Amino acid sequence: MNCPYCDYDDTSVLESRSLPEDKGVRRRRECKKCSKRFTTHEKIVNLDLKVIKKSGVLEDYDREKLLKGVKKACYKRMVSSEVIEALVDEIEMKLLKRQTTQIKSSDIGKMVLNRLKKIDELAFMRFASVYMDFEDANQFRLFIGCPVKINN
Repeated sequence: MNCPYCDYDDTSVLESRSLPEDKGVRRRRECKKCSKRFTTHEKIVNLDLKVIKKSGVLEDYDREKLLKGVKKACYKRMVSSEVIEALVDEIEMKLLKRQTTQIKSSDIGKMVLNRLKKIDELAFMRFASVYMDFEDANQFRLFIGCPVKINN
């Protein structure tokens, strides 16, 4: 770990403690050259997860892609960045606890939908409209449970 003050590459850890809800580790460090202290927060960044797309193609799990999709669904809604980050963190923790390192994109989508439904109804519907890939408005109507048919 390089010192943020003098960029020296040797620091010592003075104290370590877990962040709430197992979201990483907080470390208090001291530079061995300039003796200044600083704090680092460590969390798992590189997940060895593969996502199975609808086409059957395997691709690496991408947190930013998931975050972008959730942010887009929550655009101009009263959902804070912290809530969105917590939603993605929660999904990642569930993914890590699974027995397999491969997961269907549809399973991730369902996880997002379940959480968005509790957070913001409109964001839930926005995400569903993209994730569920509806053919027309009537399919969407049936999904949200609207009894009135939409005429084309």
